[in-house]
Amino acid sequence: MIRISCIVTACLLAACEKSSVAPVAVKSVEASPALRQVFETLPTGDSLEIHRARPTAQVGEEITLRGRIMGSANPFVAGRALFVLGDPNILTPCNEIPGDTCETPWDVCCDSAEDKKIGTATIQIVDAEGRVLKEAIEGVRGIEKLAWVKVRGKVAAGSSADLLLVNASAIQTGP
Repeated sequence: MIRISCIVTACLLAACEKSSVAPVAVKSVEASPALRQVFETLPTGDSLEIHRARPTAQVGEEITLRGRIMGSANPFVAGRALFVLGDPNILTPCNEIPGDTCETPWDVCCDSAEDKKIGTATIQIVDAEGRVLKEAIEGVRGIEKLAWVKVRGKVAAGSSADLLLVNASAIQTGP
């Protein structure tokens, strides 16, 4: 009897070993201290809709925006701490359109060029000299295509009614 239970136990253990799932690698991107600081500070203030902030934003003004990373086929710039933030009140990711099977829903290809222009802001993290950090931000602290993001920062030089550019001082991901 003991011999049979040992055999059954051995078979069960072997079956469990065979059916176990291999561990999944989690993408983790190491950030510099300058980039980490932006994520360790919580954005304050009421969030503005991008399409409402764009026409009145003044260079040097502190603003808080909330949106999703979308509005371009590639909303990130390789090797730079910069991304495109889209206004969900103006832009709709393709995966939220019934029947749409677009493989790149963050490009919001069903929205007009005019909507993309008024519904996006460029968010960048800069160093003390005002230069965009030379490191990738994609994959850091939940920063990925279609992620919800709240950003606090100053409207940067070069901003206009046609381009809203924000130097982020605080970033928070999540709905």
